[in-house]
Amino acid sequence: MPQASLAARSPDELAQTLRELVDAGLFGLEPALEPPSLYEPVRYVLQASGKRVRPVLLLLTAEALGADRVRALPAALAVEVFHNFTLVHDDIMDHALTRRGAATVHARWDESTAILCGDYLVALSYDLLARVDSPHLPDLFGTYFRMVRHLCEGQAMDKEFESRSDVTVEEYFQMIYRKTGALIETSFELGGWIAGADAKLREALRDLGRHVGLAFQIQDDLLDLVADDARWGKKVGGDLQEAKKTYLLLRALEVAEGDDRAWFRRIVDTPGLPEAEIGEARARMDRLGVLEEARRAVLKHSEAALAGLAVLPESSARATLHHLIARLQHRIH
Repeated sequence: MPQASLAARSPDELAQTLRELVDAGLFGLEPALEPPSLYEPVRYVLQASGKRVRPVLLLLTAEALGADRVRALPAALAVEVFHNFTLVHDDIMDHALTRRGAATVHARWDESTAILCGDYLVALSYDLLARVDSPHLPDLFGTYFRMVRHLCEGQAMDKEFESRSDVTVEEYFQMIYRKTGALIETSFELGGWIAGADAKLREALRDLGRHVGLAFQIQDDLLDLVADDARWGKKVGGDLQEAKKTYLLLRALEVAEGDDRAWFRRIVDTPGLPEAEIGEARARMDRLGVLEEARRAVLKHSEAALAGLAVLPESSARATLHHLIARLQHRIH
């Protein structure tokens, strides 16, 4: 579809067009059949449904700066493939049996198959990045490696937190900046590199992406406890049942006193909260103001990201980025 024909399209229509472009690219990536023990799970991952947040952000950033989306598509596919790799290995580490309403790779096959599938997806993501037609290709790889390093650091911190009872909110932010924010930040920066953005603009794009990542993860923590929409697709209160060190739990431990503090401390020390007590946890957090603090944090980082869009020229792509980031404040799944 000619790029000019999309100029008058609504943000939702443009975002959906780009999601479909990414889906088509993912579905056509791996035609190999042998050995089936490798390529069946690889296709299972690549053809799974997803919101395609990261590749769409990359494509919109590149387009807002004047780059053709076809030239940016290999990088967009690279970040989505890498994201899916992280999910495959995260599911192994978390012993998760379902993902997006379907069986995880290690549950459908086995752990060894899932590890090999993840390894292949990492290599595929680097191969896709190498297909970008850009004079800045070495810089794209340097940016990509920095993301991988940060993400691995964040995952290691998250695992360390499982055995610690003294994690602070500040440490939590350092962890989610790496584990969740790094790939979102890199999506914006790669879009900038592909469009030939200078160092100052790329730094602004990184900062924009950092705020998007923080808003996304805090909202995810909040939805885990308060979501009442079937599209959430997860067990409400699952993080507390697993004693995960989320913003909500850590902030509750910081502000609670007396009986409230002892009650939340029990979640960390036991560890975990019985499903029957999820409602009480929500009520206590609401009374302590933790839920409202989380909402304000999502709003703060979303608004900082929206303000950061001013570095991009006005266009339908920038308007769509504005629309997508604004929806972070109100997303229900």
